[in-house]
Amino acid sequence: MDRREGPAGRDEAGAGPVVIGVDIGTTSTKAVAFDAAGRLLAAHSAGYPLEEPHPGHAVQDPQLVLRAVLDAVRAAVAEVGAARVAGLSFSAAMHALVGLSPTGEPLTPLVTWADTRAGRQAERLRASTGGLALHRRTGTPLHPMSPLAKLVWFSEQEPKLCERVGFWVGIKELVLWRLCGALVVDHSVASATGLMDLEALAWDGEALALAGVLADQLPELVPTTHVLPGLTPEGAAATGLPQRTPVVVGASDGPLANLGLGAVRPGVAACSIGTSGALRVVVDRPAVDPLGRVFCYALTPGRWVVGGAVNNGGVVLQWAGDALAPDLGEGAEEELLALAARAPAGSGGLVMLPYLLGERAPHWSSLPRGAYVGLTRAHRREHLVRAAVEGVCLQLALVLHSMRSAGLQVRELRATGGFARSPWWRQLLADALGMEVRFARGHEGSGFGAALLGMEALGLVGSIDVAADLVRTGETARPHPADSAVYASLLPVFGELYDALAPTYASLRRLAPSLPVDLR
Repeated sequence: MDRREGPAGRDEAGAGPVVIGVDIGTTSTKAVAFDAAGRLLAAHSAGYPLEEPHPGHAVQDPQLVLRAVLDAVRAAVAEVGAARVAGLSFSAAMHALVGLSPTGEPLTPLVTWADTRAGRQAERLRASTGGLALHRRTGTPLHPMSPLAKLVWFSEQEPKLCERVGFWVGIKELVLWRLCGALVVDHSVASATGLMDLEALAWDGEALALAGVLADQLPELVPTTHVLPGLTPEGAAATGLPQRTPVVVGASDGPLANLGLGAVRPGVAACSIGTSGALRVVVDRPAVDPLGRVFCYALTPGRWVVGGAVNNGGVVLQWAGDALAPDLGEGAEEELLALAARAPAGSGGLVMLPYLLGERAPHWSSLPRGAYVGLTRAHRREHLVRAAVEGVCLQLALVLHSMRSAGLQVRELRATGGFARSPWWRQLLADALGMEVRFARGHEGSGFGAALLGMEALGLVGSIDVAADLVRTGETARPHPADSAVYASLLPVFGELYDALAPTYASLRRLAPSLPVDLR
């Protein structure tokens, strides 16, 4: 791989300063070291489990996450040399919540974005007279992923525990407190809590009252480019860095993924499909559409990211392999997609709603479940598998439609994620969205975005606008007119099915406790 091509490859020459971007993800933390030319110099990751001890719960041990962060950073520092490290800069998964004692010890597990226990609380908030206004004001949809809904759940279900909590934070705030001794939260992470007023960049009084927390129980709000002057002695020892090493607070992983893909200019959107998926575009002022179908999160002063995330991406293909083609064996992704490719566009009139994990954009509800509609005797498993993958892409097409309906211009699309390994799936996405999709030539996503943000904050680059030039795109998938026309005609039907089945979803949730699925 050409080492001159920025984030696509490593560069072992040169001796300029580097910034280590630390991306605290859902199942692993990755530390990546880049220089100001965008060359990747080191990349190390450390994983941790996502536990599901009860239905709807998706939690982690915050101490294991903290240990993984330190391990990944220490390995990256050892590879590039501490003397070259100009600073650390952080990215973190959004919507996480952990309750801490007044001295900073975790009293709860880390409750992740995937935790849906607050479904009823979120639905109640959405249905309230001020629900939509709260979404517009904070930018965060009223969904069980939201820390606001999680806090309502804790106040109702664990009131004694809440009395002991001194602070409510996300994982990045806990890491920064341990590393630097500062309890701060950036505007980007805060804007994904449902607790911050986007215009005022301050904690929202109504949201705090609903959550049952005081502003003093939350970290201090700071810009994403805020620089903490150094590490504690313990933080320095754990990372192998000098105490004077500056630490850039950084942002949340969604907005930083746009930066990591170079999608920072007006009209350039970023799309990702991994386990889940998302579509986002950078704008110059906070905005949420009147119907509340999209989110709005902060990136840097004067830059906001608007879009929508979907719960069901690659997890749908994994389910299809397990349920419909177990004979192909585990990890047979190529064979499964080859099977799907045998069916025609539109799967012979078969539509799958891929809501295996509920859904976020544009409906923002934990109620929906997956469904096949239009099934006939003529359909075979290739139709069922293809319809599942088409459902993922059509859901992203609904998000794109919602963004445009909100007045957002999307003229260029850059994509990344595990799905991009498949040329067939890349083409299907372009056909379903009805527009060209460009694919990056390898990158480190939110980690690279964090490093770039850190470079701006530390004065190593003039602006994060350099991302548009540093991130090079390779292959472009262009829509096939005939297949794209099929999906354009299917999209309204696909969108209508959610509303048509909403009463059924509610009934099924009431029945769920009496309908076990355990096959043992």
